[in-house]
Amino acid sequence: MKVSILDYAAKDEGMTAHDAFWATTELAQLADRLGYHRFWVAEHHNVPVLAVSAPEILMTHLAGRTERIRIGSGGVMLPNYSAYKVAEWFKMMEALYPGRIDAGIGNSPGGDKLVYQALNEGKTEKPDYQQQFKDLAGFLSDTLPKGHKYKSKRAAPIIETTPEMYLLAASQRNTGMAAEVGAGLVYAHFIRPDENTGVEAARSYREQFQPSKLSDKPHVIVAVFVVVGETEEEAEEMAQAFDLWYLSSGSRKRAAYYMPAPEKACQVDYSDEEKELIRENRKKVLIGDAASVKQQLEELQARYNADELLIVPNVYSIEKRKQAIRLLADEMELD
Repeated sequence: MKVSILDYAAKDEGMTAHDAFWATTELAQLADRLGYHRFWVAEHHNVPVLAVSAPEILMTHLAGRTERIRIGSGGVMLPNYSAYKVAEWFKMMEALYPGRIDAGIGNSPGGDKLVYQALNEGKTEKPDYQQQFKDLAGFLSDTLPKGHKYKSKRAAPIIETTPEMYLLAASQRNTGMAAEVGAGLVYAHFIRPDENTGVEAARSYREQFQPSKLSDKPHVIVAVFVVVGETEEEAEEMAQAFDLWYLSSGSRKRAAYYMPAPEKACQVDYSDEEKELIRENRKKVLIGDAASVKQQLEELQARYNADELLIVPNVYSIEKRKQAIRLLADEMELD
């Protein structure tokens, strides 16, 4: 089973953005040595604890400092940009690092409404995401259909290989367009762990898939948070810090500028409402020692009939993040 990593370039307490980016670099280099298949970075805006606002820039940095592992976005938020320009970003990276670049594409603003407005200032109407996605697929693979208004234009540079393209989804709503253009599908179990929704999205995508220059067969990836400790007890301590971070990410009351440490998390007094939110959030994360998390990942893979798993080890301390992926790689015998 292929296993990959999505990293948020989170800032631990005392870290600057510079520190966070180099910590992510260390994590990517370790993932490369351990045998993980991909290493992706996300796009967030005005989220102080998460440093990456331009994944395409960080991707280029990471690709140049790793050797084998595929480097990608999880993802670029397409409505904020021109499909033509996004295609140029990824074709530039593919030209520099052939056969190693993934274009993971999403529809979220990557921030709140005011951030979305700032990113799209001057636009008179909201772009048609489905059309943007199809256009991007055409620009990446040089396969725009006859009659398309940009058919005579190719996204530069002209290259021999094509980046892999994936649709990021947390519902069944847009999976049909991934199938239509022959792109891969990444289902965000860590956002919507309703397995009926996710399993149906994956099934529907497979049934509708049409081979293309992007891919000749469907490819389903399931993304999930993981907290991996040397022992179950350590994992639970780390999970309490994860609970506080995830709660803070959606709360003005507890908004944080750094990943919280376990010793801080264990001292927090939660309201009954917050405790219920934490219980719900725990459905989005697999917690335990390496053997336990491996078993949970295998069960998740079987339920979705996934081709690949994308883990998000978003825990306090870069050393603990490195420990987590090392323990899991050893347990799963990655190569």
